[in-house]
Amino acid sequence: MFQSFEVTARPEQGPPRLAALRAELSREGLDGFLVPRADAHQGEYVAPRDERLSWLTGFTGSAGFCAVLKNSAGVFIDGRYRTQVKRQVADLFTPVPWPEVQLGSWLKEQLPQGGKIGFDPWLHAASQIKTLTQELAGTAIELMQCDNLIDRIWEDQPAPPMNPVLPHALDYAGEPGAQKCDRLARGLCEAGQTAALITLPDSIMWLLNIRGADIARNPVAHGFAILHDDARVDLFMATEKLHQIGDHLPASVTCHEPNEFLPAVAALKGNVAVDTNSLPQSVADTLGDNLVAVVDPCALPKARKNAAEIAGSAAAHLRDGAAVVELLCWLDAQAPGSITEMEVATRLENLRRRDPALRDISFETISGTGENGAVMHYRVTEESDSRLEAGHLLVLDSGGQYLDGTTDITRTIAIGTPGQDECAAFTRVLQGMIAMSRLRWPKGLAGRDIEAVGRMPLWLAGQDFNHGLGHGVGAYLSVHEGPQRLSRVSTVPLEPGMILSNEPGYYREGAFGIRIENLLVVEPAPALDTSDPERDMLCWRGLTYAPIDRRLIAKEMLTDAERDWLNAYHAETAAKLGPYVSSAAQSWLDDVTKAI
Repeated sequence: MFQSFEVTARPEQGPPRLAALRAELSREGLDGFLVPRADAHQGEYVAPRDERLSWLTGFTGSAGFCAVLKNSAGVFIDGRYRTQVKRQVADLFTPVPWPEVQLGSWLKEQLPQGGKIGFDPWLHAASQIKTLTQELAGTAIELMQCDNLIDRIWEDQPAPPMNPVLPHALDYAGEPGAQKCDRLARGLCEAGQTAALITLPDSIMWLLNIRGADIARNPVAHGFAILHDDARVDLFMATEKLHQIGDHLPASVTCHEPNEFLPAVAALKGNVAVDTNSLPQSVADTLGDNLVAVVDPCALPKARKNAAEIAGSAAAHLRDGAAVVELLCWLDAQAPGSITEMEVATRLENLRRRDPALRDISFETISGTGENGAVMHYRVTEESDSRLEAGHLLVLDSGGQYLDGTTDITRTIAIGTPGQDECAAFTRVLQGMIAMSRLRWPKGLAGRDIEAVGRMPLWLAGQDFNHGLGHGVGAYLSVHEGPQRLSRVSTVPLEPGMILSNEPGYYREGAFGIRIENLLVVEPAPALDTSDPERDMLCWRGLTYAPIDRRLIAKEMLTDAERDWLNAYHAETAAKLGPYVSSAAQSWLDDVTKAI
């Protein structure tokens, strides 16, 4: 199994660890210490060695941080985790709603007389420290760089990952690594920049057409890179990871050990492009006045998938959809109360593993029934595992990492007969998903400009959800990929080739959760008879195919257009997935995709 169901953190472990950390604060003469969920590469996901936030607090979400002071400890979490954090942290830790409450404001309230706050400069991006410094200006609160105090007290801290790096075939990548380096180097020359620092692992993987395994569920390897304006690349990565790469790397790439990175940065001349949102403060200090703040030069080219990447993703989604159909067919045959969340997750993973192109799942499968479904990023464990009882809804959010693409799909399934409230909320979520799927929009708009389309049916009922409508998805890379998002804070214009999720939801704490998710790719919209000839429009093409549970649809709430979309989607789902599934699953599929 790729997925583990063991309990990785417990609330009762937090208090003694907090006490040990506060003892270190006293020894260092500090009044506080910041504990982010981050590593030196500033990606979203971290290796076990870097799970410092979870180790200290018990909170296992994929975003957040803790500010530990002598008399208080705030765990800062966004809307996705406000139910989860209550279950996972001890009373000595106080959940703080972020970003509504900013760290600087919280520190000023907690330390009105001032104090010294320590932080590890390798684990905080330069932009974060700049913002916090500005927020604390005029106060007696001082930020102090220091050694990582968690590492001092974490006695059984795992070793750094050292997994092998492998080539990513050109048939999947669609463009040689050397060509990517040349293309990006021309951009540096045009901007008058001598080099760019690349710290995000998925950016390095994309640029050099390689993949790794340093972080579970994400085919990336830890390292740093310097791209020069003549297309040379210095790659700083442990030699033992590169034994299987052979001559796959472009000839312009020179490999170095990681400890050579800072000296190489210090030797750079001229304007050096860096993304301060992912550049560790230590590296920013080394660069000094040579630093030029830009967006990661790999980010947008990586987001604009080429024809080979889109074709691979579409193919992976068909095979993945077939595995989901086999699971749903089996699930429908089980009596309420006879199976558990873990059994569902295990069976779905085993169905995916039949595909020889599968390399991992793309994240820990969310299999949450009843009130667990209201925990947006619920992770089932041996202790939380619950039975699927009559009247429950099951939120099943899962995906796979295939050589030709990354998948992410959510379906909400009725167990037994659903209630009227559940059906009404499900139908509003479905209406939002359909509205976004059907959308055409003028070129140049960003996620924030169109995200509300997927929320409107819920808003009209006085309901909403505390996560973005959608995130970018990589091509056999990270399942969460920027810079594109369907979010009210995203200003990045959507462009052809970008893959995003479309996943409205609704969550009633203590009762049930609902989410429906398909992946979509941005395409130029075909002209209509009514189109303005001078206006370029974009639209979506669907990648995800799997039936939507009709038992949860309040049919009388659907418009004719929504009904037509659903019937067409189901007809296409049956046609596309039929050749991939067993005869029993095909019979089931034909039945559940009948027109309504």
